[in-house]
Amino acid sequence: MSGNTLADHLAIPYPNIGMAIVEKQPETSAPSATPLTAVLHDWLTTVDHKKIGIMYILMALLFLVLAGVQALIMRCQLWWAGNDIVGPDTFNQMFTMHGTTMVFFAGMPILAGIANYVVPLQLGARDMAFPRLNALGLWATLLGGLLTYFSFIAGSPPAIGWFAYAPLTQRNFNMGPGVDYWILGLLVTGIGSVTGAINLVVTVVCLRAPGMYLRRLPLYTWMAFWANLQILAVLPPLTAALIMLLFDRTFGTHFFKPDSGGSAYLWQHLFWFFGHPEVYVLILPAFGMISEIIPVFSRKVIFGYEFVALSTVAIAFIAFGVWAHHMFTVGMPRALDMYFSAASLLIAIPTGVKIFNWLATMWGGKLWLASPMLFVVGFMSMFVLGGLTGIMLAVAPIDFQVSDTYFVVGHFHWVLIGGTLFGVFAALHFWYPKATGRMLNERLARWQFWLLLIGFFLTFGPMHISGMLGMPRRIFTYPADRGWEFWNQLSTIGALIQAPSYLIFVWNVLWSLKHGDIAGDDPWNAWTLEWATTSPPPSYNFETIPTVQSRRPLWDQKHPEDPDWKHEE
Repeated sequence: MSGNTLADHLAIPYPNIGMAIVEKQPETSAPSATPLTAVLHDWLTTVDHKKIGIMYILMALLFLVLAGVQALIMRCQLWWAGNDIVGPDTFNQMFTMHGTTMVFFAGMPILAGIANYVVPLQLGARDMAFPRLNALGLWATLLGGLLTYFSFIAGSPPAIGWFAYAPLTQRNFNMGPGVDYWILGLLVTGIGSVTGAINLVVTVVCLRAPGMYLRRLPLYTWMAFWANLQILAVLPPLTAALIMLLFDRTFGTHFFKPDSGGSAYLWQHLFWFFGHPEVYVLILPAFGMISEIIPVFSRKVIFGYEFVALSTVAIAFIAFGVWAHHMFTVGMPRALDMYFSAASLLIAIPTGVKIFNWLATMWGGKLWLASPMLFVVGFMSMFVLGGLTGIMLAVAPIDFQVSDTYFVVGHFHWVLIGGTLFGVFAALHFWYPKATGRMLNERLARWQFWLLLIGFFLTFGPMHISGMLGMPRRIFTYPADRGWEFWNQLSTIGALIQAPSYLIFVWNVLWSLKHGDIAGDDPWNAWTLEWATTSPPPSYNFETIPTVQSRRPLWDQKHPEDPDWKHEE
């Protein structure tokens, strides 16, 4: 094949990808009264990575609202001992759908949406490598979510937990179709996730601007790249497990039936081989967002770029060897318990490296506590506290005592949901001006931040105490003499404090679309390539593909007398 670009090889509809456009085509303004059907057709058939990214984010926010409603139902049920707002079956259904939605239909899609929008711009590319495959990933993810939620219409939502432990998933325990819809929904969503991961990995490898070597990649793009490599490695085992479970339920096989020669432990091994790297699939992109925002709002170069980048690689590899720390209580040999305990402690080292790099970047900087930086501070508080309780759980004897209690619930909500959520909100406030050309309202953003921060601490902090007092997970009620009621009431109050913060964010987004201050192309005085084009960017992203000479290409343009590449190793 001749030609030097991926577009030459794949016949992407914009053959000038990677090369300068000689003459910019004038943009024609849309008529003032564009029919709604034309607008919908444009968005629903688009292959523009920016529109696809926005639709990913909107879809994820919708599912986030659904998951929040389910969480509030559970918290209200646990307000009093012996409460009966909902019955055990409904509680288990809410519990299952909440966890499934947060991981598969809110967390992963919103990260995919931000990556879709930002990564090609940071690379200096005109689009993702495979635009049509990109659209397929979006619609497959949405279809998977709709399939899963169709179980409500079918009258039998799954009540198995998002982890679907065997043998609860077998026909004799769950005869309705809810589990089948859950399986099919996750299989279809997995297709969307894998196609999206392939697309992003190929885009990073093949469509970087001239001069953007791997050692010059923006840290967000670098960490999104490794998170998507993990997706390609961990979703196939989950897919295999889901297919085996579907066969057990449909064709009478015995993969996970202990009474027929199968193994319930096999499901746990396969699921957690996906489930623990999945933690880093969610948190690594958030690490990247934080690594982009802190230098900009500290007015300092990231401290130890190489250490931040290499610690990401270490996390990505070690994450594949710690899955069974979710299984300390299943009766594994002591040698395996010791190995997984040591590996779980080991992964804290490269994670701690990042924390110290971020703190060193902030130290002595000219800190600007605009809304993106506020959410960064919230992220660090959540992740450090959650990480410390994770160290406790990595010690097998402690895990024996608190396994399957609310201590674990408090831990992973602080470290994973809190970390990812605060990182995502930091990113949305940071890149919203680029996507819309308008600034979000800072006063509303601060109200959102403080309500979310206080609510998160109050919701999940008391769970550590109720867990230490012995409150099990996944129970819909409890007796009055256990000393758990007060801590559950605090958690419910925290959840109610959190709720308006999400409504404030939605209002801020909608209000700012029309009334927000004009952002300009680079409102934060940043230095990565997404800020080198207009806000919002044109369909082709860049009039001329930029040439990169350092890790801060926009700095080089702003300071030609002192380009950054002179100071780069």
